[in-house]
Amino acid sequence: MHSHLPFEDPPALPHLPHEVVVETLEWALRDRSQEGEAARVLVGSALNDDDREFVEHWCVQVGTRAAPGSPLLGLAGLCLGHTARRFGHLSDEALTLAESLAARAEADPSDVDGRALDGFDDARSFLHLW
Repeated sequence: MHSHLPFEDPPALPHLPHEVVVETLEWALRDRSQEGEAARVLVGSALNDDDREFVEHWCVQVGTRAAPGSPLLGLAGLCLGHTARRFGHLSDEALTLAESLAARAEADPSDVDGRALDGFDDARSFLHLW
């Protein structure tokens, strides 16, 4: 059984400028007190930004660089699932990360939360990998 954290879609606004996204995510990767804003920005990008490569790159950056136990890890996995759904494609690196985050979530939900499982399920479904 997956443990789900509350999730709200951000308002459907035009995506943020890439410079703002990069600055916000980099800041949160250095300072965990900024994870809430980073989560909003990452989800907003995954749902609204039309540049798949940019979105995927930052999901991978967050998913590989966030500290163990950070809620951003599970969220990065979930956002990779959103990216797969929206664009019908993930790079091999992104798909491997989504699978790795899901495995970590299954092994230890205090390391990576269950949203990573949902994201990997979405990626497999929307990329027809079942």
